[in-house]
Amino acid sequence: MSATPADDRDGAATGTAEPRWRRRAGDAWAAAAGLAVLVVGMVVVRDGHVPAWERSTFLAVNDLPEVLYPLLWPFQQIGAVLVGPVLAVVAWLLHRRRLAVALVVVTVAKLVLERVVKAIVTRERPGTSIGADADLRGDVPAAGESFVSGHAVMIAAVACLVAPYLPRRWRPVPWVLVGLVMVARVYVGAHNPLDVLCGAALGVAIGSAVNLAVGVPDEPAGAGAETAAPEPTTS
Repeated sequence: MSATPADDRDGAATGTAEPRWRRRAGDAWAAAAGLAVLVVGMVVVRDGHVPAWERSTFLAVNDLPEVLYPLLWPFQQIGAVLVGPVLAVVAWLLHRRRLAVALVVVTVAKLVLERVVKAIVTRERPGTSIGADADLRGDVPAAGESFVSGHAVMIAAVACLVAPYLPRRWRPVPWVLVGLVMVARVYVGAHNPLDVLCGAALGVAIGSAVNLAVGVPDEPAGAGAETAAPEPTTS
């Protein structure tokens, strides 16, 4: 009999069957789709300009009422790069060690691949690329590389990893947070819409690729693998 995996304690510690892991074809498709969206976005912004339709979308979000700032400000913080290591520590302490390792991997991948994209395509932040019409809130800088949004990359990659560990009814929550981070980054004037859209696409590609590499649990976190019904005995 094989030993209980060291990276998760769903099995032996709870007296249930050992945790089971699988690799989903959907993750391969998601990674491919994420890369496709990223490549299209890179083509659109390759000259550093903001298309008219993107500018209009930016202004529609950026011009939302000022009263929303204290509500949206906290959400953009969960896209910071430290979120990955912090969640990795939490996952490790909860004996979700496979998840902890995956969170470290996506953090490193985010830092590397974000720089690769910015080395290929450069576009300035809205304070420069949009100009005086951009409302910069808080300490958002007016200049600097903007494509892609690192916050969007990070939160989307984390969502890909964390969602499979949640009970089914809670799995949309990480993706709601992804959407809020994307809106918040445009609202405060830190990024144009394609910055966050393509950043999230890159995050999905990273997270989905890591899921393929390490596998995802068959069962939600906190629930042991289902035990097969006993076969009827014959007299």
